[in-house]
Amino acid sequence: GLSIVTRFFVSSRFDDPDAILENEEFLPNGEGRKPMRFTDGKTSFGMSVFNLGNAIMGSGILGLAYAMANTGIILFLFLLTAVAALSSYSIHLLLKSSGIVGIRAYEQLGYRAFGTTGKMAAGIAITLQNIGAMSSYLYIVKSEFPLVIQAFSRADPTADLWYLNGNYLVIMVSISVILPLALMKQLGYLGYTSGFSLSCMVFFLSAVIYKKFQIPCPFEEFSAANHTVSHLDIHLNVDDSHCVCVFPSQTAYTIPILAFAFVCHPEVLPIYTELRNPSQRRMQHVSNLSILVMYTMYFLAALFGYLTFYGKTETELLHTYSRIDPYDTLILCVRLAVLTAVTLTVPIVLFPVRRALNQMFFSSKSFNWLRHVAIAITLLSLINILVIFAPNILGIFGIIGATSAPCLIFIFPAVFYIRIVPKEQEPMFSTPKILAACFAGLGVAFMTMSLSFIIIDWTTGSSNSGGGH
Repeated sequence: GLSIVTRFFVSSRFDDPDAILENEEFLPNGEGRKPMRFTDGKTSFGMSVFNLGNAIMGSGILGLAYAMANTGIILFLFLLTAVAALSSYSIHLLLKSSGIVGIRAYEQLGYRAFGTTGKMAAGIAITLQNIGAMSSYLYIVKSEFPLVIQAFSRADPTADLWYLNGNYLVIMVSISVILPLALMKQLGYLGYTSGFSLSCMVFFLSAVIYKKFQIPCPFEEFSAANHTVSHLDIHLNVDDSHCVCVFPSQTAYTIPILAFAFVCHPEVLPIYTELRNPSQRRMQHVSNLSILVMYTMYFLAALFGYLTFYGKTETELLHTYSRIDPYDTLILCVRLAVLTAVTLTVPIVLFPVRRALNQMFFSSKSFNWLRHVAIAITLLSLINILVIFAPNILGIFGIIGATSAPCLIFIFPAVFYIRIVPKEQEPMFSTPKILAACFAGLGVAFMTMSLSFIIIDWTTGSSNSGGGH
């Protein structure tokens, strides 16, 4: 009977993150300072890799060819490798801290390290970061989906058709696709949709590689006047000078883009919570494999996209293809696949926000379906309102992202690790803690750099537009 009660207590304590109480003592006392053993989850290794990979991917892959155009191939590869290694190290810090105190909730790690202040800081950072990400994803759906439908149907772009209205489409997608997935009780159930989402991005990558060998350089601009290629415009306005690799002049501006290319840290611990046969080593393998797959896809997409257009690469790669033929069936299918992938990423990103809100405001309560559903509906409604009625506020999320992302990736994992790992196990001036402190300093540097570039861009934009918004 005692073993049954003990098993129930451990299960309710670690399997249900909502059931964790703030006043619980998470560190084992006495001689029991060994990493705690977690109870079993239900999600397989492969499904966990799909979910974490989908959380990493996002829509950032579309801008990496432009980043390579601004850094050059060698420097891009070096930076991408460094960021992938740093992200893996950051996840190692999170998992090490989690294993020592027996917590698989980012917010509760903050509470264990700095009390209520740490828990609220982590929860607010996760909430703002992921709401900003979801808003940007749905804004892509709002702006791109009507263009894809218009191109497929060859409809008049000036026609007042409901299915060409981005506001209607984003609401329909939110209700019919995102909301049902967001209502799942466990993140592991989304492994199948995450796998399909990643397959859509593999299709995107395959198309980019294929088009490299189909499009000549300099490429031929599409003429809307007669739906034929205007060779006169080509010879007058385009020369061969951009079809070579040149030393870039705006390298510094791409560093923040690459620094946040592997943002998945809010999702790591929720995925760890549901992992079958959980251990720090097994979850680290999930993370490393996810990062490796995304690293490979990132580099290949950037490389072949860049080698297709060189200096003419635009910030959004698919728009560059549209300059050649906006009615290219393959590219239209790719754009639809990217929209699908972005849409299926939203539920993955929503789960940590709901978990953060539960940890901040309902940490003493057990799981409740009504609250579970209400938070999802409220979040999606808020994001739709922002995307439809206040799209300009997305610029504000740029500053929020530049602040919260370095905290979640670099600063919090490092300072939580320093505070949580006992001094008896690792002294304050031991090599691991010194490395963690340097890692936190790197996060502060990235935050400062990102905010500086955003301010410079805003200042330049305002001056170029004569003091406009």
